[in-house]
Amino acid sequence: MDISGISEKCRSLGESCRAEAAKRIVGQTELLDGILTAIIADGHVLLEGVPGLAKTLAVKTFADMSGLAFKRIQFTPDLLPADVTGTLIYEQATGNFSVRQGPVFTNLLLADEINRAPAKVQSALLEAMAERQVTIGEKTYALPKPFLVLATQNPIEQEGTYNLPEAELDRFLMKLHVSYPTNEEEFSIIKQSAQASDPSKIKLEQILSAETIAQMRQALPSVACDDKIIEYIVSIVSVTRPEQKAKNKAADRASHGARREDFLRYITFGASPRAGIALQKCAKAQALLDGRTYVLPDDVKKVVPAVLRHRLVLSYEAAADGLTTDDIITKILATLPVP
Repeated sequence: MDISGISEKCRSLGESCRAEAAKRIVGQTELLDGILTAIIADGHVLLEGVPGLAKTLAVKTFADMSGLAFKRIQFTPDLLPADVTGTLIYEQATGNFSVRQGPVFTNLLLADEINRAPAKVQSALLEAMAERQVTIGEKTYALPKPFLVLATQNPIEQEGTYNLPEAELDRFLMKLHVSYPTNEEEFSIIKQSAQASDPSKIKLEQILSAETIAQMRQALPSVACDDKIIEYIVSIVSVTRPEQKAKNKAADRASHGARREDFLRYITFGASPRAGIALQKCAKAQALLDGRTYVLPDDVKKVVPAVLRHRLVLSYEAAADGLTTDDIITKILATLPVP
C-alpha cells in the first residue's frame, strides 16, 4: 500500500468535504473535521450543543457527501428497543416468524436527542456500537460496513431526559462540543437564510464512498507513531486516574506532583485503556487528514479534548469550583511534558 499516496488523497478529500459542506453550513469546521476523523478511525460520535447550532444539518450534510445509506431515529421517552434494532413478526398465513430489521441497519445512523430515551432503549445500541452486530430472537445479524452512530444531545434542557450509561458513553470514540458561531459567521448565516429557506435542500456533490472510506481505514495502521508519542498518550490517560495518586505520591513530590494533585482532586473516575487506543487512532486519522504519514504531538493534543471529555467523571468539588472536563484536560496538557 502506498501510504504517502493515501495520505495525500485523505488531505485532498478532507479539503473537498470542507468546501462542499460550506455550501450549506457556515463555520463549524471543527465539527466536520471531528466527524471525518471518527469515520476514518471507525468510531462513533456524540454531538453536544444547544438547539439551533446545525448539529442535525451537519450530520445530513455529511451523509449526502459520503453517499452512504442514512437513517434517523428521533429518541423519545416512549421509544422501544425494537424500534431501534428490529423485531420478529409472526406471519399468520405461514405460521412462521420473519425478521423486520430496524433503522440501525444502515451506514450512518443519526440518534437525535439520544438522552430523551430511557436506559433500556439506549442500551439497545450497545451491541451495535461495540460489535457492529444486532441480535434479534436467536440470530445475530451483521451491520453494513461502514457503520457509524452520530448522536446528538442538548446539554441545557434536563427535564424529560436520561443520563447516558457510562458503558455507552465509553463506546463513543469522540464527544464534540458544537459552539456558537462568531458574529461574522452569524451574519453570513442570517444572510444565507434569506436566499435559501431550507439549507438541507441545497444540492451537494458526493465526495466520499464506502470504497474510499475503506481505503483510508486500511491505511491507518501504516501511519507511523513513535514510541515517544505512545508514551505521551499513556501519560495523558494514566494521570487522569485518581488511584494512581497514592501509588506515585513519592515520585510526584520529587517532580511536579503538586501540580498533578491540583487537578486529581477534581476527578472521581479516570479514563480506561480504551481511551488510549482511541487517542492513537484519532491522532493517526488527524495525521492522514493533514497529508502526513506520521503522528506529531500536536495531533494528539488536538484530539485529546474530544476523546477524553466524556470519559472523565468529575467530583462534586469540580462542580463547586465551576470547572468542566475541558478545564481539567487543559490543566493536564499544561502539566505533562511534550515529547
